Amino acid sequence: MKKKRIDLGGYRVQMQEQSPEKRIKNFQSVPLGYSKKEVVKEAKRCLQCKGIPCELDCPINMKILEMIREIAIENFEKAFFIIKEDNPIPAITGRVCPQEAQCEGVCPLYQRGHGINIGKLEAFVADWARMKGIKEKFQIEEKQQKVAVIGSGPAGISCAVDLRKFGYQVTIFEALHKAGGVLQYGIPAFRLPTEIVDYEISYLDEIGVDIRLDFFVGQNIKFSELRNEYDAIFIGTGAGAPLFINIPGENLKGVYSANEFLIRVNLMKAYKFLEFDTPIVCGETIGVIGAGNVAMDAARCALRLGVEKVYILYRRTKKEAPARDEEIQHALEEGVVLKELISPNKFIGDDKGWLKEVELFKMELGDTDASGRPRPIKIEGSEFVLKMETIVEALGSMPNRLFLNKAPELEVNKWGQIKVDDNLMTQIPGVYAGGDAVRGNATVILALGDGRQAAASIHKQIEQHKAET
Repeated sequence: MKKKRIDLGGYRVQMQEQSPEKRIKNFQSVPLGYSKKEVVKEAKRCLQCKGIPCELDCPINMKILEMIREIAIENFEKAFFIIKEDNPIPAITGRVCPQEAQCEGVCPLYQRGHGINIGKLEAFVADWARMKGIKEKFQIEEKQQKVAVIGSGPAGISCAVDLRKFGYQVTIFEALHKAGGVLQYGIPAFRLPTEIVDYEISYLDEIGVDIRLDFFVGQNIKFSELRNEYDAIFIGTGAGAPLFINIPGENLKGVYSANEFLIRVNLMKAYKFLEFDTPIVCGETIGVIGAGNVAMDAARCALRLGVEKVYILYRRTKKEAPARDEEIQHALEEGVVLKELISPNKFIGDDKGWLKEVELFKMELGDTDASGRPRPIKIEGSEFVLKMETIVEALGSMPNRLFLNKAPELEVNKWGQIKVDDNLMTQIPGVYAGGDAVRGNATVILALGDGRQAAASIHKQIEQHKAET
């Protein structure tokens, strides 16, 4: 008699989502979240691997297995406290972290296409705790030393939280009018609801972190003065300066960087133009250059703003696109058109200085380049023209020079990223840096890891200084 094959782990519990037809008309969350029954069922699929590969591949080594065990027995409160030991913003990372390239990607079930949905489990637990009013509890033994954190993005948040746990007086300086950095201005609400970001950041105030908004270090206070006033400094200013393709016509009206486009839409609420005074002009056709998560975000925002035709213009193919598979799938479901193997040659404007056309050329793929992907090669004589009223350049970004120009003593590399040692300290004693200001374009979870590492280094430095004096 033939033995029946047992499929350990079974199929992933699928999460309900807004239909594409409905969601392109609003900025509400696309995933609708697991129910209690669904989240328990998904957690019970875990094979409880002895080697715990998911935890080893997590940049902050979150106790994933312990979290899943507690979810499986419906002990959501304990699961929440387990998460918060390592992660100050689980409701955010559970939604935007590229789990498939980290913890989920090494799950044995992932190779079958049904890896444990770790991110969605994490988000469920964080949302459940928020709805129940349950918060992390810890005692703070107050210290007199003061630490300044420049920037309130993921790296700054995690650094500030850990420093407060050590007992230090922490002040975050944020140049914008809302705290959160890229979490506020760079990720649309349909992927990361604004109320989630606001709630997670409100926790900083509750544990005694002083957040000063509209405060630009280098202008409101000199960097040298900050160094004299604080025992240590952490720089988490991110990478908010956009990269450009540098072709003719780039200064035409209707050509945006993805940074400006998303800031107008997300932070300045351009999608609520009747309520907010932020204008944004898109026309009937828009082209987004690039195929990363930011490009998908911009394209999907354009659809929700009422643009009729939205194109992703990419010099490689869908296979090589750096965006998360989930984001690409959502974009295509919603009607975004991916035009592969093409690249802009020049932007063409009308007599009033507005973009009207884009000249592109076709590409072919060659040998593998430094990125590990096939190198795109221009096909000579392949130029053609498409009518477009708007272009969004989503080509990546680099650290913002506005702050660095005010702190010339900080050493940077040729890409403008701040140089640090293995402890994340710059060449200036007591000044540390992390996140995108050091790495360039990276992930939220990597920035969180940097913030935690820097906080531990700062604590060690201050304790050593106390012992020596």
